[in-house]
Amino acid sequence: MGISGWRYAPWRKVFYPAGLPQRRELEFASRKFDSVELNGSFYSLQRPESYQRWHDETPDDFVFTVKGPRYITHMLRLRDSRTALANFFASGVLALGDKLGPILWQLPERHAFDEEQLERFFALLPRSTTAAADLATEHDAKVDGRTHLVARAEHPLRHALEVRSASFVDDRFYDVLRRHDIGLVVADTANRWPLLTEVTSDFVYVRLHGAEELYVSGYSEELLAQWAERIAGWTSGETCPDGLGRDVYVYFDNDAKVHAPFDAIALRALVDAATAS
Repeated sequence: MGISGWRYAPWRKVFYPAGLPQRRELEFASRKFDSVELNGSFYSLQRPESYQRWHDETPDDFVFTVKGPRYITHMLRLRDSRTALANFFASGVLALGDKLGPILWQLPERHAFDEEQLERFFALLPRSTTAAADLATEHDAKVDGRTHLVARAEHPLRHALEVRSASFVDDRFYDVLRRHDIGLVVADTANRWPLLTEVTSDFVYVRLHGAEELYVSGYSEELLAQWAERIAGWTSGETCPDGLGRDVYVYFDNDAKVHAPFDAIALRALVDAATAS
């Protein structure tokens, strides 16, 4: 349970205490939540020293999820992306070590369902940190001199896909996700894009973008209680097709009015209560 990003000016003196240095904001947030979604990696390749610093500033049991580059999802549109994937994994992601959680891939609204294209892209994705390190060695000159090519910890690597086109409301889409063990992102987007809730992997990835206005509005206690019930159903397996419980990752992205951190704290309390009963 956590937030998408942590460096937001409006959060200062509201969520972050007055006088807290900007460089200590992740340290502060990582004591309030057990996970954060790294979204700066979506806009540009980050540097190994940044990933190393984020690793070092957070508790031992902290988890980062990392958003894949928009260069791959929005510009290449998943085509001919092997080298771009190598650059991404060479850029320092593996410096997170055992704190590295799922990789998030987000497609734009204009990107329609194409089963063959998804099959080709999913086949390229590394499924372990050592496989990611092997792929990273194929990087090009774009990241020369700023790479981290060693898997500090060997563990499986999960991937999740967020879609925004109604063309993905299709059983064939869910089937290809299951064939490749890709998690479908459950994205609440104030009714702007489809809310898909199919369980397609051994984990569920939830992004809460705002209840009524995208990225702006908060969640009422009633709505948070509904999400807590859903999460309890996934973790227990009660609402999963095979009856097996799932790991669940939840991130609030309604950051504009500083709702995200407080909604995450409130939902965590509700989930803890629901799973304890």
